[in-house]
Amino acid sequence: MNSDPKAINAWSNNNNKMKKRISLLLVGSLCLWNISCYYDQEIDLSQPAPEIPPGQVISFSTDIEPLFSQNGKNCTACHDGNVANPDLTAGNAYANILPLLIPGDAVGSEFYQKLPGNGHPFDVGFVLDNVEIGLIGEWIDRGAENN
Repeated sequence: MNSDPKAINAWSNNNNKMKKRISLLLVGSLCLWNISCYYDQEIDLSQPAPEIPPGQVISFSTDIEPLFSQNGKNCTACHDGNVANPDLTAGNAYANILPLLIPGDAVGSEFYQKLPGNGHPFDVGFVLDNVEIGLIGEWIDRGAENN
């Protein structure tokens, strides 16, 4: 091994420069990745969702939970209990979204505010349409029952 102080110092300087370059590359890559995840697929909620008659029951198990695993709009691809919270898989969804709900107040509920097409923090490649968002909102406004 060469114990020449000049060679060791030159090697150390080159090593420090490489560390700085790698750090800058990583920070730059993370910044670009973060910017690319900006969600810009908001839907036009100015068109009112179809009214749901007050007597029509909205069932979580048959009307709401299936919306999370539709073909082409599969929330459970990420929200599966491993990748992202809340876990929206069948049988687990209600217990996991309950802390994000204010029964009787859809607009004030974090879950409603972050639906794809209504403020989801990432571009997930799809949005729920007006009818689907309206149905979830009405279910929450009616008390968010586990029925």
